[in-house]
Amino acid sequence: MRPETCKSELEDITRNVPHVRFMLEALEKAGCPVNKSFFEIEANSKPVTGGFMPDKGIKLFHNNLRTRTDMENMLAHELIHAYDACRNKDMKWLDLKHHACSEVRASNLSQDCHWLNEFTRFPLTGIFSFVNGHQKCVRRRAELSVAMNPSCKSKEQAKEAVDSVFQQCFRDTRPFNDIP
Repeated sequence: MRPETCKSELEDITRNVPHVRFMLEALEKAGCPVNKSFFEIEANSKPVTGGFMPDKGIKLFHNNLRTRTDMENMLAHELIHAYDACRNKDMKWLDLKHHACSEVRASNLSQDCHWLNEFTRFPLTGIFSFVNGHQKCVRRRAELSVAMNPSCKSKEQAKEAVDSVFQQCFRDTRPFNDIP
């Protein structure tokens, strides 16, 4: 996506997409209002669409965003991280359990693991499953994210961190009443 397109889509999404609007309002209610400077559009050589940077905001990597839907899902995911950082001022992102909990919540609550998204990622591979598919996806995506943490030494360590917090953090749906 071109930077100009990314900017105009960002403006429209933050105004009009209910899931994203809800998270922006939740951040404001929690005492962490978001303005335009919270979002930064740039290129990135890594295969990620965006990321939350504590005390800085959300970076959108325009060169890796293919569609508006990708952007909506990424923003919802990263806004969950922003919400977690807002409500837990002592959040230690290099602590693998803290990071794992936020990743479980973000994957669970952001539509990352909606069955249609999973099906389009893995249409004929056998990874996609209707039986506990959502929980498997949340677990898998959280482990992948935690494995990228500079404090994480291995995929096994990422899995252990996610396993240790999964049940508690999967059940934590704040600011939603339930999994959207």
